[in-house]
Amino acid sequence: MSALDDAADKMQDKADSLAGQGGVKQKVADELADDAAFLRKLKPRLILARARGETPAADKPKAPSGPQLDRPKKKASGPNPWLVIGAAVATGVLIAKIIDWRGHAHPRD
Repeated sequence: MSALDDAADKMQDKADSLAGQGGVKQKVADELADDAAFLRKLKPRLILARARGETPAADKPKAPSGPQLDRPKKKASGPNPWLVIGAAVATGVLIAKIIDWRGHAHPRD
């Protein structure tokens, strides 16, 4: 065994001892377990194999079997925004016409 394996084993043992305690210790245990797995990948022969393009079977990336995120559900809350914009424009034009018409009724000469 190499020094990397020994360090990875110590990290994994510590992660296993902290795993069931909950709270911050649980988060630390998760990180230690990830670090132990990363240390095992740092072996020089594995790095050399990856550099040559010979990815070990355990390190081969796996494609997800399905979508990673759910599609948002379309909510039908409120009226169509285009309808609201159209109504606002029509109301604005109508108010402008009324103001212009009333302006001709009382000229300021």
